[in-house]
Order: sequence, then structure tokens, then C-alpha cells
Amino acid sequence: MDMADGARLVAHAPARAAAVSRRLEDQAAYVLHMYPYSETSMIVESFTRAHGRVPLLAKGAKRPGSAMRGVLMQFQKVGLSWSGKGDLRTLTRSEWLGGIPALGQTALFCGFYLNELLLKLLARDDPHERLFDCYERALIELARGAREAQVLRVFEKELLREIGYAVNLRVDAMSGEAVDPQARYAYMPDSGLRRLRSGESAERELSGTVALAIDRNDYSEAPTALHAKQLMRSLIELHLNGRKIATRQIFFELQQS
Repeated sequence: MDMADGARLVAHAPARAAAVSRRLEDQAAYVLHMYPYSETSMIVESFTRAHGRVPLLAKGAKRPGSAMRGVLMQFQKVGLSWSGKGDLRTLTRSEWLGGIPALGQTALFCGFYLNELLLKLLARDDPHERLFDCYERALIELARGAREAQVLRVFEKELLREIGYAVNLRVDAMSGEAVDPQARYAYMPDSGLRRLRSGESAERELSGTVALAIDRNDYSEAPTALHAKQLMRSLIELHLNGRKIATRQIFFELQQS
């Protein structure tokens, strides 16, 4: 995300932010993104457990002697305190809570991808405690060397559920019957699975076996992992309103170089 994108994020913050409490202390959070605000200050896009995504002005954070310089890092848990109300609040204190090893190589790009999803799909000042915990688990698992595809699919499903679009893969949305492992289905974003008739095809097609495996987050089989990736990507794109995931493109280009 560049500076222009950041400026637009500040400009389009929801009006309900004006009602936020004037002062909050020691809120568990992660830094999603930071960008310059002036010669000496930064805007910090934070994801907090109790208050959701909160924009903060870190005054003087770019100064060499600032205590915030070594604390405001992505993929590390921090305690943040702030004051003020409106579109942009003022960061008053930051404390490193730590505990997560640094992400390396592919895991780092996965972390940036998670951050970009949160920035683009979550409204500000909308708490998502369950999603916060899922995000934290994802970072820990990535740092420990877990299979990236498994971690990403679990997080994507939870994110969609949190923004009101839970992925239903257990029941046929048309008949109400349990999914048949031997049947073929189409996934309809507005309702869920629909059993396909003989000879019928669909854009988001998957077998009952694959659907049930995705539902229980079992991506050990290659066909399940591939279908899950394609399904999650198509569903997320529906909610991006034409915006692109920059992290995905950058990672693809690096792989091709």
C-alpha cells in the first residue's frame, strides 16, 4: 500500500469513529501497516482485539530517538494506548508484548497477505475478537513452519465468516439435505452449495468429498487444497469491489523472476 492509498483510508473512515472513547490504555494489538504522515510522524493502521481496526497518529515516531521506533513492528504483538476521537486518534504509548519469532521467506509474504486482507475487508472501529485470535494463531503457525496453504485457508474462512459471509459446505442450500460425498456441487456466493444435475457444470464446482474436507479444514489432499484456494480467492474477490491484492501479485512476480 502506498501513501496515496493510506490517505484515502483516512479520508474514508466511517463517521461512527467520532463516538469512540477519548482515551484507551494498553490495548492488545498488531500493526497492519504504517506510512508517513509528516516529516517526523507516522500513521499506524492497527488491528486491536477489543476495538478492531483503529488508525493512530504516532507523533514523532520517525525521529531517531523515538521509543516507538523499535516497538511498532508488523507481526509482533504490542500494547497500544491512545487518546482522542474522530477519524484519527493519537497514539500515546506503545509497548512490545512479543512472543512470536520473525517470519521468514514465504511465511513473511503470507503475513503481508493477511494484513492486506484485514485492511481492505474490515471496517474501522468494528471489534472482531475471534478473528484477532485467529490472526494471532496464524502468525504463530507461520513462524513455526506450518503449511502456508493450510494457515491461509483457515484464516480466509474465518475472515469471511466475521464479515458476514460464512462459507456453508455441509448442507445443500436448495434441499436442506446433508452434503453427499459422492455428488457434485456448485457454490453460490449468496446461498451456498447447490447439487448439480447429471451433465451440468458450474464456475465454482466441487465434489461433496472436497466440500466436506474444506469444511473441516483438511487440506492434506492436493485436489482439496487446489479447490479451496480457488473458492476462497473467488469469494474474497467478490468483496473487494474491484480492488486487487497487491501482495499476491508481488509474490507471483518474485516467483517468476
